[in-house]
Amino acid sequence: MVRKMGVYAVLGYVLYGLFFYWYLFYFADTKLPFEYEGSKADPSTFFNGRELMLSEEYSKIRNLLFFLATPLEWLFYFLILLFGFSRAFKRWAESSSKYKLLQTAIYLIWLSFFAFLATFPISYISYSLAKTYNVSTQTFPSWMKDELIDFWINYGTWLIIVPVLYWLMKKSKKRWWLYGWLLSIPFTLFMMFLQPVVIDPLYNDFYPLKNKELETKILTLAEKAQIPAKHVFEVNMADKTNSLNAYVTGIGSNARIVLWDTTLNKLTDNQILFIMAHEMCHYVEKHIYFGIGGYLLLSLLGLYFTYRLMNWATRRWGKELKITDVRDIRSLPLFFMILSILLFASSPLTNLASRYQETRADRYAINMTKNPEAAITSFQELTRSGLSQVKPPLLVKVFRYSHPSMLDRISMLEEYEVEHRNK
Repeated sequence: MVRKMGVYAVLGYVLYGLFFYWYLFYFADTKLPFEYEGSKADPSTFFNGRELMLSEEYSKIRNLLFFLATPLEWLFYFLILLFGFSRAFKRWAESSSKYKLLQTAIYLIWLSFFAFLATFPISYISYSLAKTYNVSTQTFPSWMKDELIDFWINYGTWLIIVPVLYWLMKKSKKRWWLYGWLLSIPFTLFMMFLQPVVIDPLYNDFYPLKNKELETKILTLAEKAQIPAKHVFEVNMADKTNSLNAYVTGIGSNARIVLWDTTLNKLTDNQILFIMAHEMCHYVEKHIYFGIGGYLLLSLLGLYFTYRLMNWATRRWGKELKITDVRDIRSLPLFFMILSILLFASSPLTNLASRYQETRADRYAINMTKNPEAAITSFQELTRSGLSQVKPPLLVKVFRYSHPSMLDRISMLEEYEVEHRNK
């Protein structure tokens, strides 16, 4: 039975991968609707022929890797349970220390290490792909350093969460999910507060914007939006990527507006001011706090469904999965697998909410700057630098895109341009 379940799981993953290969490479239509041909959203107007070909190739492969990566985690955790590796990790931990907390740490390092090995090939292929298409400029040692930082941050975070979670399970078999969620609220806020000043600098160097003339323009724009900003930060990304980006991060006094140096190097001041106005909208309309509220609501539902599904799976397949009690640390791969599945399943909803906020931010920015040409050309350059698809396939947009497609964004700006040209 165990072998049969393993074969079915692997076969299911292969068929899933073949479906998305067929969907992305043969079925999905990414051609621009004829009514947009020749418009400023038409990639042929700002891509040359080679760039157009490369963007389609790169996007298809990158999207396929995205759809393969997350279910690979599910398969890994399922096989770890099915073939008794979780039980072996616990046995190794118990033989290494008599202290319960240290046993949990040892178990977690074994599980994290093998998960890292299982997902490393897809991560490396993604890195190599970006290098091949000249989207990434990062050296292998630098990329590997970021991967290891990710590993240890994730391990450290789970090392705090897992002992508390399983302690709550033993204290309250029916309510642990609720108590765990209540404790997650201050923990989430604390981590978001730390993100800009502790975690992000581990990956890159941040410093106040060097171009003081541009900073003055941005701060004038911020004052117009009634934002009490004192600094705009830039981050050194040119050694890692050719892509462009800007974002808002953190909460409270640690909230920051951040520009990548690649954005500063490739865009004009007017284009940057449009992007900054976009980011300011997230502050003005409190999108960060709505995002936190939405995350906490989804995490409450996620933990409840995880609790129900863990109990159901243990009753149904506990013998095959080598789990006798969900409160045993051996059930942790099942917890991770179910949580990952629920996150993936909820991504269409969270992406839809995010795209709505991003659309509002685009409208806010163009109404503030009133420079559609700068806005349109900034999006065109953003598309070129990342070799992005202007019109992604539907499933890609639903599951991957937290921002509107460039077709939607540029078309909206063209409509604004036409409306105000006729006034």
